[in-house]
Amino acid sequence: MRQLIAKIVRRLIRPTETIEGYDQPELVDVIFQKTKAYSPPQSERLSIGSALTVLDFGGGSGIHYKQASSSAVRWAVVESTAMVERASELATDRLRFFSTVSEAADWLGPIDLMHSNGALQYVPEPEVTLRQLCKLGAKTMLWHRVLLSNEEGGVRREVQTSLLGDNGPGTLANINEKNVRYARTIMPERTFLAAHEGYSLAERGPAWFRFSKIIR
Repeated sequence: MRQLIAKIVRRLIRPTETIEGYDQPELVDVIFQKTKAYSPPQSERLSIGSALTVLDFGGGSGIHYKQASSSAVRWAVVESTAMVERASELATDRLRFFSTVSEAADWLGPIDLMHSNGALQYVPEPEVTLRQLCKLGAKTMLWHRVLLSNEEGGVRREVQTSLLGDNGPGTLANINEKNVRYARTIMPERTFLAAHEGYSLAERGPAWFRFSKIIR
C-alpha cells in the first residue's frame, strides 16, 4: 500500500526539472541500478526457445538476459555508448554490451535470435537500423512493443515524456525525480513488414511480431 501511495504522489506532483535524451548520466544510472537489483518474477520470464546466441537490440543493462534465465545462451546487448560504458561492469563470458550492431554480431557469430523490446522507435533513424538488423540473417526476429502506424503517410516524429523513476525495471529508493524527454519515430507498419525480406511472419499480437527466416 505504501508503494502504491508513493507512486500516486509521484504522478500528481510533477517535477520541475527536465533532462533530455537517453544518454543522460542520471537516466543511465537509474536504469543500471534498477536492473542490477532486478530479479524477474515468473510472469516476466522471456521465452527464447532453443536459441543459444541472442542479439538484444536496446536491452539496457541486461534486463532481458535476466528474464531469459538461460545459462547456455550467449547474449549481446546493443545500446547507446553511455549505457554500454555503465553496464559493462555486469559483463561476463556470456553477456556482453556493444554500441554497434556489427560489433555484437562479430562477437556472436551466427545469430539464433534477434530480440528487441520497445527500442526501435527511439533510435535516430529507425528504418536504417531496421534494415541493418534484418540483414543479420538471424533465424528468428522477435519484436516486442514496436510502435507502428497504420497511416498511409510517412514516418511521424514526436516527443515523449516520462518520469525518471519509471525507466528501468522495478523500483529504486531515493530517486531525485525529474522529467525525461526523448524523441521517438513512428513508422508505417507496411514499412516495418516490408523490411523483413527473406522472412515469414510466424506470429503477431497487438504490439509484437515474430518472424522466421525462410530456408530455401
